[in-house]
Amino acid sequence: MTPKSPHATVVPLTRAARLRPGARIAVVAPSGPIPEERLRAGLDVLRGWDLDPVVAPHVLDTHSTLGYLAGADRARARDLTEAWCDPSVSAVICARGGYGVQRMVDLVDWAAIRAAGPKAFVGYSDVTALHEAFAVRAGLATLHGPMVAAATFLSDPDTQESLRATLFEPETVRTLGLGTARTLVPGRAHGVTLGGCVSLLAADLATPHARPSARGGLLLLEDVGEEPYRLDRILTQLLRSGWLDGVAGVGLGSWEECGPYEDVRAVLVDRLGGLGVPVVEELGFGHSATALTVPLGVPGVLDAGAGTLTLDVPALR
Repeated sequence: MTPKSPHATVVPLTRAARLRPGARIAVVAPSGPIPEERLRAGLDVLRGWDLDPVVAPHVLDTHSTLGYLAGADRARARDLTEAWCDPSVSAVICARGGYGVQRMVDLVDWAAIRAAGPKAFVGYSDVTALHEAFAVRAGLATLHGPMVAAATFLSDPDTQESLRATLFEPETVRTLGLGTARTLVPGRAHGVTLGGCVSLLAADLATPHARPSARGGLLLLEDVGEEPYRLDRILTQLLRSGWLDGVAGVGLGSWEECGPYEDVRAVLVDRLGGLGVPVVEELGFGHSATALTVPLGVPGVLDAGAGTLTLDVPALR
């Protein structure tokens, strides 16, 4: 691999092709174990879109001693590699998040992933570490979006429609954002999208698949279950490391179970307000009741005043 420059700029990544009716989509479980009934319900949604979902061999496994993992690390990594390298599979979607990607991400055969080329990849939460790995190790754009067995995907029609439209008709969802979006710091910025769970981005620092910085990027951040003081610590780590130096703009999603939002907002203003770039809050992605699908690795414009993220090109070709 080419040595990483400490001043590297976030660049557009290779986009996958959009899906067609009848496309085969593989479901993998890189993190936590999956309730079988929720998996079945999610597969039914995909079949309702005229997709042909196939479940990777170890999706319903549980680790023999660590019950928070969906099977052994090598098995989860092998499922992802084999699904990606299967020429009959057009897209890969994660079943759920939780915890476990940090343990398996370096076991994935990234040379084989690169050789197989781009496919649509969907997930969020713990899957943030895989989004970063796909970007750094394979140069591939991905989709920060709902997972097959996630409660939001199963219960919210708007969440389902955002993903469906992104997969089949990406030109119809070039402008992203919900009516909840508000200006935290005014302005407009152009850059390439990156991000996910802020705690996972901080945990990724100094690992083999970490970006050197978010310079030039439109950084999309959200999280769940992190109290305000812990969010302060996470954001301070990113600031102290220099990872946020030169970021073009910041879009903020949901902060479920992170405490009263006014307390979370105070931390966000304190830690991000000094960057001198546009910041928009409550864009509508993440662990929220409605979770928009947001592409990562695609250039666009963040307009804090309008509360929108507008892509230069569709998420998929």
